[in-house]
Amino acid sequence: MVVLQIEHPVPDFNGWKKAFDNDPVNREASGVKRYKIFRQADDANYVIIELELDDLLQAETLLSALQKLWNQVEGLIMTGPKARILQLIESKEY
Repeated sequence: MVVLQIEHPVPDFNGWKKAFDNDPVNREASGVKRYKIFRQADDANYVIIELELDDLLQAETLLSALQKLWNQVEGLIMTGPKARILQLIESKEY
């Protein structure tokens, strides 16, 4: 499993969530199996998103599409996005 992790501040969480829910990059068709949205505990307008995919190529392709989208909405929906691709090495539940 590969995780595309994204984080950035948003001027208005509800406005950002509406844009996220509109899914302009078609997450499912891009290979996303599930996603998680986190809000920073001490800043409700800072979000971290984890998009889980099967492989590295899917994550790289999706990141490229997102970077193009971010160029169009920078400062309106979010600012200063940071992204990284993580490969799951181990997971254990208790």
